[in-house]
Amino acid sequence: MRLSGWFAALRGWRRLIVAFLAGALGALAMPPFGMLPALVLSLSVAVWLMDGAAASRARLRQTLLPCAMVGWAWGFGYLTAGLWWLGSAFLVEADEFAWALPLGVVGLPAALASFYAVGFAGARLLWSPGAGRICGLAVGLAGAEWLRGHLFTGFPWNTLGMALGQNLWLTQSACLVGLYGLTLVAILVCAAPATLATGTSALGRFGPSGVAAVILGSLALFGANRIPVAHDKAVAGVRLRLVQPNLPQDAKFRPENREDIVDRYIELSQRPPLGGPAPTHIIWPESAFPFLIQRDPASLARVAGSLQSGQRLITGAARAEEPLPGERLRYFNAIMTIEPPNRISDTYDKVHLVPFGEYLPAPLDALLRAVGLRQFVSIPGGFSAGSRAGQRILDVPGLPPAAATICYEAIFPGAIVPSGVSMRPGLILNVTNDAWFGDTPGPRQHLAQARLRAVEEGLPLVRDANTGISAIIDAYGRVTASLPLNEEAVLDADLPASIDAPTLYARFGDWPFLAMLTAALLCALGAWRRA
Repeated sequence: MRLSGWFAALRGWRRLIVAFLAGALGALAMPPFGMLPALVLSLSVAVWLMDGAAASRARLRQTLLPCAMVGWAWGFGYLTAGLWWLGSAFLVEADEFAWALPLGVVGLPAALASFYAVGFAGARLLWSPGAGRICGLAVGLAGAEWLRGHLFTGFPWNTLGMALGQNLWLTQSACLVGLYGLTLVAILVCAAPATLATGTSALGRFGPSGVAAVILGSLALFGANRIPVAHDKAVAGVRLRLVQPNLPQDAKFRPENREDIVDRYIELSQRPPLGGPAPTHIIWPESAFPFLIQRDPASLARVAGSLQSGQRLITGAARAEEPLPGERLRYFNAIMTIEPPNRISDTYDKVHLVPFGEYLPAPLDALLRAVGLRQFVSIPGGFSAGSRAGQRILDVPGLPPAAATICYEAIFPGAIVPSGVSMRPGLILNVTNDAWFGDTPGPRQHLAQARLRAVEEGLPLVRDANTGISAIIDAYGRVTASLPLNEEAVLDADLPASIDAPTLYARFGDWPFLAMLTAALLCALGAWRRA
């Protein structure tokens, strides 16, 4: 009680520094660390700081700003500690981008922390003594995380629900409520122990933690019962080969080195099978070539000619589209399927591009280019987004219909399967290039978030990464085969079958989360009215 009182009594810059440190501590609950108790301590301190910021006898409007500042500082610490590895991308071409490193490492977390400021301010409107304030914080913070994942193109990286999305048993509930439902539960569970130091009765003190323990136990029991003892059957007639070339994102990956790069891919693809039948489908990662293979007939013929009879190649590759009169050439980050003798049989264009990585946001484009800034990917004018109306299932002969995703498209819950698709896909295909981020938490966080999509949708995930981590994951989130980070290798494996029926989340998206959010809101309002 003395400790919670000490936190509540903090004012001014001391309160903000402690909020920043508490948020940074909470980042240890994210991959690859997975320390759930760190988020318990982090959110408990956040509750005590809010107790102090909201306890003023001044009018409500005079306490909103202090509470919002606590939220901003907490979010700034959480995101800075969780996203520091973004700085690695600025050092790949350090002569051009190193000056902007603070913008990625500090500026982006500072901007995104505004969502947490809104969330804590919203929680202040529902704040009351006792356990009710835990529901208020959950409503404000979970709502803020949902907004962070949707507004301004969205950036749901390290959403708080990932604290529960790493344990195989706990993550199974994502098939019902998705990432944002897990986020609401994670906040309720991890903030509940704050009442141990502030409750005025035995029930008020220990009740919330007891309920949190029951919730965690129920999630674990549901997950343990949902996962079958044996691995699912494999899809008949499909043998995958994932090629992980481990190409560095530096001067070696330039158009003048095209021959060596194509040679490496072909050599890896033609290696003898690693125990089992020959591959039927070969997969290469995102942006496999530093040139436009669609406009290089010789390279396309070499690649297609390297395939054995009946084999298909699925590869990431940039492609260009002829412009309309008066327009510039448009470039797309794409997935292509290639068949002998030299045919590109199907294509998917990436819809959800990375701001500043693949394009400059339109309102700032001219200004940023005027000061000499361009997107990381060296494409004139940046990539164009594929048409959302054209977003579709990739049709690859011999494979079940594949929900295609490129790079960080796989971190967006509810956006994996295009709306209006009549036939349910049989797998999620994700090609990516995490070489920009080296041996940091970034690639591991990326894999963990893509893995959660498999559980949400009830579909296996096939993920091929340039430098790793490449993996095949079944519909329950179990990694059936993988390649480690920063290793040149190939991975031969069967394709796990999908779950027969769509999951609840696949059918209804975020509606179950919104129902949970409404229930928590009613609990918080009830406690507020009784206070």
